Amino acid sequence: MPGTRKLGRPSDHRKAMLRGMVTFLLENGKIETTVTRAKEVRAEAEKMITLGKVNTLHTKRQVLAYVTKEDVAKKVFDELAPKYADKNGGYTRIYKIGPRRGDAAEMAIIELV
Repeated sequence: MPGTRKLGRPSDHRKAMLRGMVTFLLENGKIETTVTRAKEVRAEAEKMITLGKVNTLHTKRQVLAYVTKEDVAKKVFDELAPKYADKNGGYTRIYKIGPRRGDAAEMAIIELV
């Protein structure tokens, strides 16, 4: 069930962190993070791309309200949504890459397919 992981942070910090990570993922196409964070980022990133496929004023405002950079929101509608127009979900992929050196947290790479 997406959106139920607390990630050890207060709700305002968690939401800000996820917004930043989703923006960075949509901007660069790939990020490295822990597995649990990657799973949360996947849910939100896929929602943003799905909103981009509708391409109405309302969905543009919804994406702009979540994504922290205007040029990334524009990229969602101009590049990413047409790319995934024929696909129903599954826009991201998560690779597990092993434990982190400092605290042995399970790391993963999340990327756009």
